[in-house]
Parts: sequence; structure tokens; C-alpha cells
Amino acid sequence: MELIEKIKKPSRKAKWAIRIMWIIVLLLLVGLPAYIYTVSIDLGGLYGGMPSLKSLENPENDLSSELISADGLSLGRYYRYNRSQVTYDDLSEELINTLLASEDHRYNEHSGIDLKGLLRAVSGVLTFQYAGGGSTITMQLAENLFKTMTENEGHLYKVPGLRQIVIKTKEWIIAARLEKNFTKKEIMAMYLNTVSFGSNAYGIKTASETFFAKSPGELNYQESAVLIGLLQGTTAFSPVYNYDRSIKKRNQVLAKIYRHGHLTRNELDSLLESPIDLTSYDVANHNTGLATYFRSMIKYELTLWAKNHGYDLYEDGLKIYTTIDSRMQRMAEEAVKSHMTELQKVFNEHWKGKNPWRDLDGKEIPNFLESRFKQTPHYRQLIKKYGKGNDSIQIIMNTPKPMTVFSWDGEIDTTLSPLDSVKYYKHFLHTGMMSMDPHTGHIKTWVGGINHKYFKYDHVRQGKRQPGSTFKPFVYGAAIENGYPPCYEVTDAMVTFQVVGDPPTWSPPNSDGTYGTGEKMTIRQGMARSINTVTAYLMKELQPRNVVDFAHRVGIESELEAVPSLCLGVNDVSVFELVGAYSTFANMGIHTQPYYITRIEDKNGNVIENFVPKTRQAISQQNAYKMLYMLRGGVEERGGTSQGLSMELKIDNEIGGKTGTTNNASDGWYMGVTKDLVTGIWVGGDERSIHFRSWYLGQGSKTARPIWDKFMRQVYESEELGYEKGRFQQPPGGIDVTLDCSKYATTKSDSIIIEEEPWDPNSIQ
Repeated sequence: MELIEKIKKPSRKAKWAIRIMWIIVLLLLVGLPAYIYTVSIDLGGLYGGMPSLKSLENPENDLSSELISADGLSLGRYYRYNRSQVTYDDLSEELINTLLASEDHRYNEHSGIDLKGLLRAVSGVLTFQYAGGGSTITMQLAENLFKTMTENEGHLYKVPGLRQIVIKTKEWIIAARLEKNFTKKEIMAMYLNTVSFGSNAYGIKTASETFFAKSPGELNYQESAVLIGLLQGTTAFSPVYNYDRSIKKRNQVLAKIYRHGHLTRNELDSLLESPIDLTSYDVANHNTGLATYFRSMIKYELTLWAKNHGYDLYEDGLKIYTTIDSRMQRMAEEAVKSHMTELQKVFNEHWKGKNPWRDLDGKEIPNFLESRFKQTPHYRQLIKKYGKGNDSIQIIMNTPKPMTVFSWDGEIDTTLSPLDSVKYYKHFLHTGMMSMDPHTGHIKTWVGGINHKYFKYDHVRQGKRQPGSTFKPFVYGAAIENGYPPCYEVTDAMVTFQVVGDPPTWSPPNSDGTYGTGEKMTIRQGMARSINTVTAYLMKELQPRNVVDFAHRVGIESELEAVPSLCLGVNDVSVFELVGAYSTFANMGIHTQPYYITRIEDKNGNVIENFVPKTRQAISQQNAYKMLYMLRGGVEERGGTSQGLSMELKIDNEIGGKTGTTNNASDGWYMGVTKDLVTGIWVGGDERSIHFRSWYLGQGSKTARPIWDKFMRQVYESEELGYEKGRFQQPPGGIDVTLDCSKYATTKSDSIIIEEEPWDPNSIQ
């Protein structure tokens, strides 16, 4: 067999070369101790410095910091070199045998320097019959840790022929010291932690995860042979880029494993015929995996924290434990993908042959694409290269070139001009979604957009948009706090505010464009059906400043204008803020600042800092529960905007829900509240000018609510998560008013979902 054939006997010329080599070696042995001593002390700066004894005892290695989910899975890493440490006990026996057979089969017999291997290497050079290198695992570790090839260069490094001798001598010295300070098992683990395997994978842990989605303790002989083969050339023997060469190298390593007695001939023959399975191959980066927007968003916060505490986020191997539940995060991302894929098809069909960027009169905005292209980094680079106004810029803008673009069906290789690329991406709808445990403040899911690789902007915390009707509960909450019970009756009639401007008055219409039906209804019914005139009536009674104060108290942090139109949600807020504020209602009136990090440990598992949520009593328990009763109206009241939820969610379950849709249907919202989970969702275009022409299609009950529905059904179906349906917790002392507005039910057949009425251009809903 070619791979296992015996080494040929040396020729007569080779024998003489070996004899000469031995004479040279004997001569060197006489002066070798003195030479090694001069290298170790860097006599006269000839050799370059050596690492200190302290650094040898505590060899440092750039380690990636890891973000860990609440259920113990890795969400991602922050690194300059994507590396994580393992111990010897974390390695499979197959991996250990493969490494020793391939790289250093006398590893357990030598003390860092393998004289037999070294002599074989020198002999191979002299006889032109290469038979393997002379570096042991310990010597390679010395090179990896202390960079003897490139750092601490002395004067002799510049002398041709002496550089390599000095480098090897340093490696011998460092290897001997490593062997003195560490066990064989520790050295082997350290070595595997330091080597590069290509594909942005440094260290065996990252490599096994990248190529085979396994831990080092799960690697078999075939997989181990592929990875150990990569040590001879990360590109040349990459199964991804040079599959045939990787197969050949793997088979050579397998043959060595066989020769050392770890495989039978039948096992070897079987492995030699097996392909390399790359179905799990996945290069770690911040655009793939779970919670990509979350990982990106908190990176800057973690970098600052690390700096203030004397750490480097990218090198010190910190363990950051988060509140994100990987199982729920996956459900949230699946719900977003499922609904947004279908919604995008509707949007594309809706605007087929037309562009969606429109002014307030519904007319296409002129020069929209050109102005947006001028905001891109590409345009700034062109300006820097050619100068403003140069004709070359226009030519490049409109010249098609090959590119890969995002689609909900997967990436597409196509040909587009830079300007057409902007046009393509401006047609996409976007979303932001966050879920939180209202009692602990733990953020469970964070979906900041539709694809982090192509759309970096985070729509959970970074992005702020008008909340529309999802702001109305703060108006009603202020009313409850000021003595208005949920069953208080109000007439659906025009409300007029005196304002500064022309005209000097403002009367908000309802979503159907009318200014009231004259119908009497409870404020619970008014909020459930999102009646603008009822909200406006309460705003006028309470005055805007009181509503602003209430909203800030329960958790809204953005600046709010104390103006009448605030009752319809005209000031921008984030999903992050709304979820935190709604959670105050579900947490007995206690506002818990949403948080996402529970503790940070150093690379050795020592806790550096524990994090606890910030809490305060924002409103009374009584009023908080009354607001939950108000929010339940969206599901329970006839005409409520949450009645379209799946029946399986509503059975044996109390749900609070609020939709929101802003002017021109630019923003669609849904806020869903259960006893254990508060979730907020926003859906809209990249800019407010991009939206459905039809208010019916763009309303929150169509764009955002289905995501919550899909997500919550998965949550309840999962026995592993343990979320159960049930009632909201009542205040220990009971309720001071009767919460039963059924006797106030309207006599009209008002089962119409109010937010599904045609849009009126003068309304904000």
C-alpha cells in the first residue's frame, strides 16, 4: 500500500553524509552548553531576548470572550483571533492518538527535544530525502506562544544561515522550560489551544465547532485526521477550499494512526473511502448564529465595561452570561422569518411596477435613490477618489457589476449597478422584536432586524419610531391613576384642542375618518377598539403634562412633548422602551429596567461582577392590575383589535394586547402581555416614506400581530420552556372597584375590528 510503504534504505552517499553529520554533532556537543547559555542570556544582544520565567509559568494567549445564553449555550464570541481554551480532559482519545501519531509519536518519551527526530530531519536535509520535521509538540508550542520566528530578534538574525539556528535554539530552551513547568497533558492542551486551523478558527475547540459542529471531546479518528492535517497547511489542506488535497492529507494521517496500532486494517480501509462531511461547516462571525443584533448591540457596552475594569474584551477570555434564552430566541427568529417572508411577498405584489417611497400626497419622491446613494460609504469613497461632481461617479453608480444580495429565499448571485442595489434594498420591510420577563427584567429574545449581514441597523433599541396607538395605554393609565375606573363611560364624539398654529384648533378623527358616532362606551371599550376620540377626551381631561409624567414613570425614556397629539403616539420611542413600560403593568406596578447580563467571569471562572436589575415602584398594585384589565379588553371586548389572535392562545388564558398603526401605515406595532412574558414588535419600511398604499394592509394587526401569535404558540407548545397559560396575579388586598364592564356593553353590533377600517389620510391610528 502506497501510504504505508517502508522507508527506502539510504544510499552510499547518504551514509557518508550521515557520518559527517555525526562528526559535526560531536563537535557541537563540546561547545553546545556554552552556546545555549549565551543564547539564554542574549549575550551582547546577538540573539534577542527570551521570555521571562514568570511568562513561562503563566503563558498568555489571546482568548475570545464568549456570550452565553441563559440556558447555557454559546451565542457568539468577541475576538481578534477566534480562540477558546480547553483542557486535556476535554479532548477525545481519538484526537490525542491522532495528534501524537502525526506530529510527535515519541512525545511521552522526550523532554521537549526529540534527538532522534532532530537527527532524522538533519539527515533528510543533507541527503535530500525529507523524512519529517524535527520540531516536537513542545517546540511548536514554544514557537506559537512566544513567536520565536518573528519577535525578539538579535543581531545574528541578519546573518544568512544563522537566523534559523538561533530560532531553533530558542525553541529548544523554551521547550525545556515548558517541560519543567507543565505536565505533558497540559502542554498538549496548550498546543491545541494555540494553533490555527484556518476558516477563522484558532484552537481545537473553535476548529471542531467550525468544521464539524462538535466539541473536541466528540471528535472521531476521521474528523481528527482532517483537523490535524490542517496543521501542515490551513489553506493547502482545507476541506472547504482544497477538498481533494484535504482527502489525501487526511488519509496520510489515518495511515500513521494505523501504523501506531490505533486502527485495524478494516477500519482503516473503511475510513479511507469515507468522504469528509462538511454539512455542519460554519465559520463563526457576527452575522450568523442566534441573536446577531443583540450580540452586536451590547458589544460597545461590554468593551467599555472591560476597559473600565482592566480587561480586554477581545483577548482575555471573559465569560458573559446573558438572560437571552436560546430556545425562545430561535422561536422568535423563526416567527419573524415565517411572517416577514409572506409579508414581503404581499408588499412586493402591492407595489409591483412602482416604487414605494412616497410623500404625504402619495406621490413618488423625486431623486430618492440618488439622495440615498449619496449617504452610503461607497459614495463617500468615490468622492474621495474622484472628487465631487466628477462624471466617473455617475458612470460607476450606473454600471452593473456582479454581487450577492439578500432574499428571503436565500442569497442570490446577480448583476446590479450600485444605484439599482440601493433600489433593491429599499423595497424591504423591517422589524424589531423583544420579549421580557416582567418580574425579573430578563430579556428573553432580541430580534433587531431581518438579516444582520445585510441590514446592520438594530430596530429594538437603536431604532425609534412613532408608536401610534401602542402609546394610548399611558393615557388610559394616567386616567386610571386619576380616579377613572375601567368601566367609566365616555361618548364617542369630536374633541377639540386649542393649539398654537394655523388652524388654532385640532380635532383628531377616528380611523374611519369620522369624528365620532355619538355612541357611549366604557374607556375599556375605547382602548380595546382604539377609538381616537375617547383617548383624546381623556387627554384633554388630564392635560398632556400628566400623561408625559406617567409614561416616564412606567418606563418610557425618550423625550415626549406635552402636546395634545401625544395621545395618538406622535413621539418616537423604541421597542425596548415600550416592552419595559408595559412590563410595569404586569409586575404589580414595579418598573424593572430591562437587562440582559447577569454576570461576567474571567477565563478561570472567577466572577468579576454580578448584575442585578434596577427596580422601583412606579404605580400602585391596584392601578397596575386595572391596566391589565384594560389591556385584556383588546382580546375580550367586541371589536377589540386583538380578537384576531389564534383561539388556541385565548383558551384558558388572560392576554393583554395592543395594536398600533401610524399615519400612512408607516409603522405597524403589536404589544402582547401575558402573566409571564411581555413582547413588543414593530414592522415598517427602512424610512417612513416606505409603506403600503393601503392602510388596511399596513396596520399593526396585519404586519406585527401575526409574529406575536406565531411566537407565543411555539412558547406554549414547548414543555421544556415551562411557560403556561393562566391569569394575571391580583394584588394581595384585592381590587377596590368592580372590574366587570359587561353590563356596559354597547347595543350596536360593533364586532367590526376598528383597526381594519380603510385609512383616512388625516388620521393617526
